[in-house]
Amino acid sequence: MTDNIRGALFMVCSMICFAVNDAVIKSLGGVLPIFQTLAVRGGMVVVLLAILVMRSGWRVQELRRRDQMILLLRVAAEVGAAFFIVTALFNMELANMTAILQILPLTIPLAAFMFLGEPLGWRRLVAICIGFLGMLFIVKPGSDGFNIYSLFCLAAVICVTIRDLTARSLGAKLSSQEMSLFAAVGVFGAASVATMFEPWVAISLASWAALCGSSCAILLGYLVSVYAIRTGDVSFTAQFRYIGLIAALILGYVFFGEWPDRLALIGAAIIVGTGAFTLYRQRASRKVKPA
Repeated sequence: MTDNIRGALFMVCSMICFAVNDAVIKSLGGVLPIFQTLAVRGGMVVVLLAILVMRSGWRVQELRRRDQMILLLRVAAEVGAAFFIVTALFNMELANMTAILQILPLTIPLAAFMFLGEPLGWRRLVAICIGFLGMLFIVKPGSDGFNIYSLFCLAAVICVTIRDLTARSLGAKLSSQEMSLFAAVGVFGAASVATMFEPWVAISLASWAALCGSSCAILLGYLVSVYAIRTGDVSFTAQFRYIGLIAALILGYVFFGEWPDRLALIGAAIIVGTGAFTLYRQRASRKVKPA
């Protein structure tokens, strides 16, 4: 088995874990308030990540002031992404939310082109524009089926794009575990403060089990995704992130009786197709050696 095949399997596993986490969190909608859900799950993830960081060692004290500010920006983006994603999960179909998030392989190279000066060919630029058109098929602005929480998904896309761009600057200076730990601490702290402004609900045994399962799923998904990136070629393994959409379709139908309408399915297919093409072009451009 080649490194790319192993990396692809790790990526498939991570996408399934993230889909399971989303489904479990969605099941808590109407049972627990949003900020209480984020605070309790965040506390569990902080403990698990802290154990990992203690085993691997700390490097945060070596950061310069500029890198510390970048880390704070990343934490703020993670807090925003967590809030927008959980709010959307509580109020819209799982597959539709996942499909909108699949636009990330399009927004990240576009943002890198705009803010970091990374090259972006006209083919990928056209694919990105078509991908955004596919996103409109899901969001349906101006129609009777428009859901305001689709905009929360788009806000989450912006936050995750910022998070990933900042990670590029910190990747060689902090371990992935440290970056994730600080992000988890930020989510836990912000959500804990926010719980003071909403009623606290007694957590049942079933809800505790769901929160524990969500914490383990999201942590396992994170760890396996790191293995995927480190094992195989990123441009190859990233193509398998779309397995998350298939998993969301299955979980949404089986557990919530949800199935996207025809326009949403067409939009999801457009996003997946253009995203896969963008990854292919990125991989092809890296093979071209300058004269």
